[in-house]
Amino acid sequence: MTVAAVGFDHRGVTLREPVLRAVAAAGYRALDLGTDAPAPRIDYPDKALELGMAIRRGEATRGILVCGSGVGASVAACKIPGIRAAVCHDSYSAHQGVEHDDLNVLCLGSEVVGGSVAAELVRAFLGARFVGEGRYLARLEKVEAMEKMTDG
Repeated sequence: MTVAAVGFDHRGVTLREPVLRAVAAAGYRALDLGTDAPAPRIDYPDKALELGMAIRRGEATRGILVCGSGVGASVAACKIPGIRAAVCHDSYSAHQGVEHDDLNVLCLGSEVVGGSVAAELVRAFLGARFVGEGRYLARLEKVEAMEKMTDG
């Protein structure tokens, strides 16, 4: 069974149950990285690192990361080489990001979307596949080359 890592900070935990149900409904097994309570405070960079490293180690093929806005989680996750994360609050972006950009981490904001929209976004994200050819592959190769750049 394909595995999706899921992680929530203390504000993102309000979407925990709808996200976990949607992951299972999409035919994935959830690698649950917590948290499961609003206290104590869990910082989104810590969850982003934990989730990103689970993907890098091959423990999961995709990830779903939830914080208050989704923005901080996305910024933090994108600092990990090989992780392509984006905040998506509409279905088109959630599937198109995978199909065209090989998005591997969906970030959601618990203060922006409710449970039913979050579930719809998870289904769109997990149901999509990277096109993997032509201009989409060439663009991904450019992004991967950017990851390898250094300051000097």
